[in-house]
Amino acid sequence: MHRISPIPLTVQAFADFGDVVEASPEKMFSINEGTTNRFHDLASINVERDGGRPVVNIFRGTPYPFPLTIRMMENHPLGSQFFMPLDPFDYLVAVAEAKPTVMPEDVLVFSCSHKQGVNFKPGVWHHPLLVLAEQQDFLVIDRAGEGGNLVEKDLASPIMVDLDENNPQGRLEPRPRQ
Repeated sequence: MHRISPIPLTVQAFADFGDVVEASPEKMFSINEGTTNRFHDLASINVERDGGRPVVNIFRGTPYPFPLTIRMMENHPLGSQFFMPLDPFDYLVAVAEAKPTVMPEDVLVFSCSHKQGVNFKPGVWHHPLLVLAEQQDFLVIDRAGEGGNLVEKDLASPIMVDLDENNPQGRLEPRPRQ
């Protein structure tokens, strides 16, 4: 069994997999007579291949049991997939590069702040939602349309994510639901 520890989600560390979506000052300008700050062009949504169209969803995730073990990965070859947390809970993202197959040694796990979203590039391997709170909602922009846009693969061997049950992300504490 492979073991892995989460690393902090940063724009640079995640660049091969997609976009980190957050309210950064470099992307901000004022609109609406100065009453609103707009954080502009934060992700490259790519869903039009083979006649696809964007759909907006809310996904509600619940935690996997401890110890957290990754046994499979998935990808969406025809479109990107965007996730933005709607609740004030931190979470994890497991990813691997877009290539024909995925091996346990290819997988990275990122610890994500509840103020950060991610947008996976088409074909990037990722694990389904890895929430740490009792329940967490995400705004998801996904692809709808003809064609097979979901590939699931079992890993050759499972990956155990090193987490402390009392502080699952090591650095980021789950926040209570408000």
